[in-house]
Amino acid sequence: MVLRIIKAMKSRITGNLASLRQRIQQAEQRYQRLPGSVQLLAVSKTRPTADILTAAACGQRHFGENYVQEAVTKITSLAEQNLIWHLIGPIQSNKTRLIATHFHWVHSVDRPKIARRLSEQRPSHLPPLNICLQINISREASKSGLSLSGLHGAARQIAGLPNLRLRGLMAIPQRHTCFEQQRIPFHRLRQALRSLNDEGMELDTLSMGMSADVEAAIAEGATMVRIGTDIFGPRD
Repeated sequence: MVLRIIKAMKSRITGNLASLRQRIQQAEQRYQRLPGSVQLLAVSKTRPTADILTAAACGQRHFGENYVQEAVTKITSLAEQNLIWHLIGPIQSNKTRLIATHFHWVHSVDRPKIARRLSEQRPSHLPPLNICLQINISREASKSGLSLSGLHGAARQIAGLPNLRLRGLMAIPQRHTCFEQQRIPFHRLRQALRSLNDEGMELDTLSMGMSADVEAAIAEGATMVRIGTDIFGPRD
């Protein structure tokens, strides 16, 4: 019975990944994006290492985690898999050393103080930590993130830190079911990235789009989409 359940779970993840990759490819074609220009980030928070290994066996390399302590346990136990780990959840000041030591990417930097701590605590033998600035693009009180009005000043401070590489912007917009409404905040984020690049920052990453709005995000220039449920199924 247990073996049948395990096989069924592996089959489900394998099939879901194949379907999702096809969905991304179709969106790339529909919105005149270059083939392969959208990176799939598998959101593996709360998922067991067995699920991550199944996805890795299907060629998935990038995994996103929300909870630092849980993620560090996974990163350590799966070190031989050579996976690429992204922190996409809120950052507490007392966790920055763990983050700086174990992750390859951080998408949720929302203030210069956190960026300075990550830079100071990044081990010297590791390459610069890739970071995205989280923008509260829908101006929701319940969400973290920089305002668009404060973005340029924060980006200038953070871009000069020695052990970080500022790659781009991340946002989690307010939910909409209408496709055209979904596109609006993604378009604003794309314009913000373009504005920073006009100042010479050479950013290349728009981390935006999840299961329900991935097509709208790709239409507006997403380079990385963060998908969990559509790969691993509903969380318990």
